[in-house]
Amino acid sequence: MPSSAGPSIDTITEGGRVTQVGEGQEAEESAPQVMTFGAPTAGEILAERYELVEHINNDSAGRLVWRGVDVILRRPVAVVLRYPGGDSATEMLQGAVAASRVIHPNLVGVYDAIDEAERAYVVREWVDGQSLRELIADGPLDPARATTIGNAVASALAAVHATGMVHGNVHPGTVMISDDGRVVLADARTDGADSQQSDVRAIGGVLYFALTGHWPHAEAPLRGATAGHGRAAIPDAVRDAAGTIAAPRQVRAGVPAYLDDLTMDLLDAEIEPPSSDVLAAELARLDVPADEQFLENAGPLRFAAETGEEPSPLAAAGGRKVAIGIAGLLAVALVGLLIGISTLRGGDDPKPSPVAAPSSNAPVGEAAPAAVTAGPLKISTARIIDPDSKSRDELDGAEKVHDGNEDEGWETDTYENRPNFGNLKKGMGVWIDLGSQRTVKSVQVILSARGASAQLLAGASDQPSTSSGDKTLVAEYQRTRIGQPFEEHEGTKMTFNGFNADQKYRYLLFWITELPESDGGYRLGVQEITVQGS
Repeated sequence: MPSSAGPSIDTITEGGRVTQVGEGQEAEESAPQVMTFGAPTAGEILAERYELVEHINNDSAGRLVWRGVDVILRRPVAVVLRYPGGDSATEMLQGAVAASRVIHPNLVGVYDAIDEAERAYVVREWVDGQSLRELIADGPLDPARATTIGNAVASALAAVHATGMVHGNVHPGTVMISDDGRVVLADARTDGADSQQSDVRAIGGVLYFALTGHWPHAEAPLRGATAGHGRAAIPDAVRDAAGTIAAPRQVRAGVPAYLDDLTMDLLDAEIEPPSSDVLAAELARLDVPADEQFLENAGPLRFAAETGEEPSPLAAAGGRKVAIGIAGLLAVALVGLLIGISTLRGGDDPKPSPVAAPSSNAPVGEAAPAAVTAGPLKISTARIIDPDSKSRDELDGAEKVHDGNEDEGWETDTYENRPNFGNLKKGMGVWIDLGSQRTVKSVQVILSARGASAQLLAGASDQPSTSSGDKTLVAEYQRTRIGQPFEEHEGTKMTFNGFNADQKYRYLLFWITELPESDGGYRLGVQEITVQGS
């Protein structure tokens, strides 16, 4: 990394899963004035590496947001500058350093943080897209899309919270939707007053805004809502004489009751919210394609109260009733999730409630079956999937990904110029066969380096090991993305949790879309894949 007058992140230039990332906030009318002394100009190169291309806007903290280019890696970046640097930029720099340590598909990647005394700047991914606030300018979202966005934000927060950190800045201006549909959360900026619980509650505001186009927190106006491109202020939520907000179902038709209840519970200060990982798992369960009857038979999510607490109905707008605490415990599937998350955090296994609520189709008075303890599942066979290669010379070594030896594994070739396989392939993957239909609790993948981008997919068929067979297999499996990924240990361990306990799998595909930088090019080794289940 180039030398500078202050701290610099020296291990994160290999990050990056979304090709482009933007700031997601625009300046408020009351935003601090930016110092113009030494202000940057187009064409200037910072730290001998980052060329400034275009001034995009000033964010709500008065920082300058530029679109730039990393002239070494030849990729677009966002550069956020603050004047002056030094002590006044400490929070921004510390937040960037903390954010750089968490790698997740739904989090903006942070590449660099530099303090030059008269100014400081953070270099991040550039999102080619728009913020949720901008997206809603065209009208509220349908429930399925709102759920997808809520799921992505909750998953990102679960990854942040697993490290013990807090995001502290979740709102529609920091939720970005790229042009290819990926949802990423940007601009972590905790000030010490925030908590993991307040992060989770903020998802309620994001869902409410997505479903209604109104902001539910009159005491905290939506940042960036009154400036930029001549937009009018975002309207406050509809309220009754007592100031109680109307539920989404009262604002517009077609919002499922379960999503309505979940949103309002998250906004209710008298109801204890779930942890971010539990919320992510529930939203993932509800986040299914429209042709699979989205939310029609999903069942309600209500938050757990202490044993013996009497439900206390709380009258909300339009007679909506909520029980403070629980109307039902989460499904048995969440027990597996909590075990997986606890393992990720290195803590003891959680103590699940001894009694699980019956599912919606269980006979009245009949207890639900006890959760089955997860254990390691044997991988029957594995092979490399490479649909875009004619030579097919990277297929050897698949057996090493499940031989119990993390020191040996399968490795890609080295690709030049770009992390997306040199722009020659859409991806490569490791296909595994569990031998029979099994219930999966978690899948852990040990990688050779940090900075890879990957998904876990599932399918019902095997195909011949040919380019044509691989193309057919990938096309089928990409319709079923499973598990919520969390990464730790410098990004070399990727764990997928949050599986549906009622679903069984035989064939899984670990699908790699971007490679980390290595020895002047890009390559990745998959050292070991382990599956927990029953």
